[in-house]
Amino acid sequence: MTVIPAVSQKLNYLKEAVEDDVEHLESSVKEEARIGHKSADSSFYGYKEHLAMTDERIIAACVGTSGEKSDGPVLENLYQKSKENGVIIEAIVGDKAYSGKDNIKFTKKERVHLVAKLHLAVSQGFRRKEDDFFL
Repeated sequence: MTVIPAVSQKLNYLKEAVEDDVEHLESSVKEEARIGHKSADSSFYGYKEHLAMTDERIIAACVGTSGEKSDGPVLENLYQKSKENGVIIEAIVGDKAYSGKDNIKFTKKERVHLVAKLHLAVSQGFRRKEDDFFL
């Protein structure tokens, strides 16, 4: 059998690529993993890491969830972990995912300022279009 180095090298690259693909497929098919969305037209499959950071951009806490989970419900857990790690919390800054009713009540109870754009469900409720008020 004749060995041609250029062919041999390409065959090794191909074997490595197939092994990497098989390994990736095995690791990506997890029961807990889900499809999540970063925007209306951008999705991903897997997990999310929710982070709490200090003003100095030091990570104070981290909570992992499956990809489809909303950010808002992890606020209390991030808050508690940050406190356990010695962080003094006066304000929480986040996007509108963090401005749900439960988080507003929680931060008020904890006497912490919540700085987040109000989610439409909070500011306008879940009204159907046909139930809108007209003047």
